[in-house]
Amino acid sequence: MTARIVLLNGVGSVGKSSTAKALQRIVERPMLHVSMDAFLDMLPPGAFGNPDYYRFETWLEAGAPVTAVRSGPVLQRLTHGMRRVVAALAADGLDVVVDDVFWGDDLADYRAVLAPYAFHAVGLFAPLDVLEARERTRGDRDLGLARWQFAQIRPAAGYDLEIDTNEISPEEAAARIKATFGL
Repeated sequence: MTARIVLLNGVGSVGKSSTAKALQRIVERPMLHVSMDAFLDMLPPGAFGNPDYYRFETWLEAGAPVTAVRSGPVLQRLTHGMRRVVAALAADGLDVVVDDVFWGDDLADYRAVLAPYAFHAVGLFAPLDVLEARERTRGDRDLGLARWQFAQIRPAAGYDLEIDTNEISPEEAAARIKATFGL
């Protein structure tokens, strides 16, 4: 049986983890949840702020904070390796839902690495004001991350499905993903 992989990409606070967990509850076959945050948690103490790993750079734009993520070579290798971990799980016949935050050519790398499997890329989106309100409410994110990521992660980037999480709940998003891809 071919492994099935659903990739959820979007700005922080868009609902990737909530949607992934909702999807796990309703799919017919067991599905593992691989989260970029879990990979960041693997980094040693002191990694944050070290330019070899990653750091945040914050400034004001029109009175609002903008917080950019600056990835160093270690974080770049970690995210590259994360995609290969997903492929290794799929090679053992495990279905996976991945929640990740990326931009640029990372989707092309996911598609290349996961080509042997049933791979589906889903872009999750919401209006910037909604994302910023969620970011403030969560309290565990640096303010301005959503604003910076919003400018980086755009719709129509080659996703197989795009969902506006402002319009529907994580459970409804998961049901749409399940129905669209026959999970």
